[in-house]
Amino acid sequence: MSGIPEVLKYTEEHEYVRSADSENEIVVGITDYAQGELGDVVYVELPAVGDSFERMEVFGTIEAVKAVSDLYSPVSGEVVAVNEALEEDPALVNSDPYGEGWMVRLRVQDLTDLDELLDAEAYRAIVEE
Repeated sequence: MSGIPEVLKYTEEHEYVRSADSENEIVVGITDYAQGELGDVVYVELPAVGDSFERMEVFGTIEAVKAVSDLYSPVSGEVVAVNEALEEDPALVNSDPYGEGWMVRLRVQDLTDLDELLDAEAYRAIVEE
């Protein structure tokens, strides 16, 4: 899956959010556009389960051949899971950013934070500038 899926929410810093199976939980990753701009991902530094972050606080880094970039928490919340598969195969971010390349699962502290995120149309306008 690539492009800009309509069902997701986005940040201006190129993170996406999708609903998780549990109430008040979301899955966070970087967009297909972001992974394309970074190039081949070689390392992803993620937080520990139980860590908490405020909206737009840095929660980790992603390292590619071209650059190292910060990862921003789209909402305030607590990390309830991290994608451990990225330790062994960080290139999952390149090959399947919206699927197997997800990064963290957060328990959302304040659901109104989700209202601050961009829809697909607004995100598309940013990346097509």
